[in-house]
Amino acid sequence: MNNKIYVAKLGKAVGLKGHLRLIIDSDFPSQFKKDAVFVTNKKIELKVQEYNTSRELIKFENYDDVDTAKKLTNQELYASEEETKKNCQLEEDQYFWFDIIGCEIKEDGNLLGKIKEVHRYPLDDYFEIETNENLIKEGLAKVFLIPYVVETYIINVDIDNKVIETKDCFAILENS
Repeated sequence: MNNKIYVAKLGKAVGLKGHLRLIIDSDFPSQFKKDAVFVTNKKIELKVQEYNTSRELIKFENYDDVDTAKKLTNQELYASEEETKKNCQLEEDQYFWFDIIGCEIKEDGNLLGKIKEVHRYPLDDYFEIETNENLIKEGLAKVFLIPYVVETYIINVDIDNKVIETKDCFAILENS
């Protein structure tokens, strides 16, 4: 499933016309619009026929009754990176996780490490950093977390060059 982003899970069939409960795991519910295409974890391609936001029900083309819709229950929906970029509008200082993962974390020109994962916590998102080998040899932690707080820790994000400039993050690493 490379190049695919998990966006939702399909719940139970609702009613007789092929509607399914949609459990969204994305910041962009707007991507579930008519004609949007998703792929399930069982590699079934699905095209949205309609999505009812208030009831959180989705219906796909060619799934027109409860029996065919039931076959999709508990499957996961994935979107491609291209579809995600096309269908999801970012605001300032927002980035797609798939663009952030793999970025180098630099502070005062020194490489602290690379972003391995993004974690969601109630107050902030955190970058899980795989520490630079040279710093590990100096006895520092192999992995550390930095909060994604613009201006406090994040100075500049350069997605094109996969580099994020930070401040005060070396201190976080030292204390990890």
